[in-house]
Amino acid sequence: MADPSSYRPKPGQIPDSPGVYKFRDEHRRVIYVGKAKSLRQRLANYFQPLASLHPRTATMVTTAASVEWTVVSTEVEALQLEYSWIKEFDPRFNVKYRDDKSYPYLAVTLNEEFPRVQVMRGHKKKGVRYFGPYAHAWAIRETVDLMLRVFPVRTCSAGVFRNAASAGRPCLLGYIGKCSAPCVGRVTPEEHRELADEFCDFMAGRTGTYIRRLEQQMMAAAEEMEYEKAARLRDDIGALRRAMEKNAVVLADATDADLIALAEDELEAAVQIFHVRGGRVRGQRGWVTDKVEAVSTAGLVEHALQQLYGEESGDAVPKEVLVPAVPEDAEAVAQWLSGRRGSQVSLRVPQRGDKKDLMETVARNAQQALVLHKTKRASDLTTRSRALEEIAEALDLDSAPLRIECFDISHLQGQDVVASMVVFEDGLPRKSEYRRFQIKGFEGQDDVRSMHEVISRRFKRYLAEKEKTGEWGPDGVPVDSDGDAVDAAETPDRPLDASDGPVDAPDRPVNGSGASGEVPVDDGRPKRFAYPPQLVVVDGGQPQVAAARRALDELGIDDIAVCGLAKRLEEVWLPGDDDPVVLPRSSEGLYLLQRVRDTAHDFAIRYQRSKRNKRVRSSPLDAVPGLGDTRKQALIKHFGSVKRLRQATIEQICEVPGMGRKTAEAVAVALAQAAPAAPAVNTATGEIMEDDGGTTA
Repeated sequence: MADPSSYRPKPGQIPDSPGVYKFRDEHRRVIYVGKAKSLRQRLANYFQPLASLHPRTATMVTTAASVEWTVVSTEVEALQLEYSWIKEFDPRFNVKYRDDKSYPYLAVTLNEEFPRVQVMRGHKKKGVRYFGPYAHAWAIRETVDLMLRVFPVRTCSAGVFRNAASAGRPCLLGYIGKCSAPCVGRVTPEEHRELADEFCDFMAGRTGTYIRRLEQQMMAAAEEMEYEKAARLRDDIGALRRAMEKNAVVLADATDADLIALAEDELEAAVQIFHVRGGRVRGQRGWVTDKVEAVSTAGLVEHALQQLYGEESGDAVPKEVLVPAVPEDAEAVAQWLSGRRGSQVSLRVPQRGDKKDLMETVARNAQQALVLHKTKRASDLTTRSRALEEIAEALDLDSAPLRIECFDISHLQGQDVVASMVVFEDGLPRKSEYRRFQIKGFEGQDDVRSMHEVISRRFKRYLAEKEKTGEWGPDGVPVDSDGDAVDAAETPDRPLDASDGPVDAPDRPVNGSGASGEVPVDDGRPKRFAYPPQLVVVDGGQPQVAAARRALDELGIDDIAVCGLAKRLEEVWLPGDDDPVVLPRSSEGLYLLQRVRDTAHDFAIRYQRSKRNKRVRSSPLDAVPGLGDTRKQALIKHFGSVKRLRQATIEQICEVPGMGRKTAEAVAVALAQAAPAAPAVNTATGEIMEDDGGTTA
């Protein structure tokens, strides 16, 4: 635990300007990012006596080992930079809203020649128009099925589209009138794009004008006694109205707004958002977060706005955003939202009328979401804490192992030997830090030797990262701020950072300590092997544990605990002990160790299988130097199969786009040297299957 006074900036060193600041821990990892109108006033609040700080703030400043800041021109720039850094560094003490599920969207791929309507999840793509989010994918499909009658836009995948185009026949939807069949040229690309634009306009809320136009066309057709056309238009209008009925009218027709409501307690907060477009609720979503920092309702609203609109632009940002409390820098936030949209955005708290009533509905949804979340998670939080305490007690550790790394070896009869490393922090998996290894030091099956190699490689990388930051000298010896060696038991207040510099350099981060040194810049981004665990778990018994301990001892690392979990009796083995530690079967600590071990085992098996499948699917073309996947695919597409490619001349290979004569010669040589694979046999008929898809008796 660090003393905040050890890295407190000197008086007058912090500029009285808008900016963004970062707290780093002893491993140079960014643990908190914040912004301020005045950096001097804001940072001074963190260096008060610990007793006067909020408990969460006190935990953060004692975990930190240094602070630095970047000066910007305006509060809007500070808001943008804060959002970027939170996304980039993923600080553990910042409030981060995460979806409790991946919500589906109705998407129209306007970036394609023939736009496609489909269900999409995950990150939004450029050039795709999104509507939603929806609670369920089936709700999107029901809506699309009704609207395809009026807007017969393509919904098929690229493969189905290509197959229909090559066969000259549309799919079933083309025959029943729910697709305009651009694949066979029934409509031009321009006509199909116009259909897609009309579909988007209707989904965006411009419904009244379109339905009135259809009604006029229906009346005109009836007057001209074109009763079949009038009946079809009548059915189209009915389909559109049924689609509209799925979204209740809650506000005036022209209203485009997002309503954000919060429900919170001392530990957690839930946020709910209703997306209203054209006066109708078009989508709903919600998040729950731990309040890892001392933050007010206004602060939570600001974080939610950053999460919602940080990567959005244009119409995805509505004209009006209704919130339960206005952020502290409301003017700057509204200006930032207006910049994202490209036009004025109103940010306010509804006071009366329909909007206030709808906000109360959103707030009830948030409260219910928080209650449901706490019901599910209350036991989980308690269980995780108890599990970590039980592990610390059973293994005689000084404190609960907040970071656990587990290693496992996987192979198939000595082939494709690989290893996995999984990471659990606070009892939860941290998938972004999972790693995979190929065993390089030897060939064959030797789990003990493999474990020694993997542990050595992982912690050599850790020591290398420490050396980069100046914590360790080139000989693995800790150094102080003057570069002198220190006792192994000592820990320098903070490693040197090339970003240190005078206060009058506003275009780069400045460290509050004011020291200077010539060491590589550490930007605080998550590193692959920079952070040590408190506990290393290996999948295995005494031999594997001994190998892991020996690897750490050879590197001079003696402050990381090691244990092994044997599968047969679920015994916990410690280095040098002849007898295992037996945890009760009902122990939460044992359950957590089993979960960590099983996760590493599954991760290793998946990697081993992928390597084996890749080896089995290998092609003679893989041996051609400089021949990438794109040109491989071009060759197979041009000739149809490897067999026909093997029969081609160098001049014929050169006809493939992108193939030069030198590469064509290399392809011919590689195919000539590779023995042709044995033909496959159809066991049902006894026929021999040729490479090009044909058969011979």
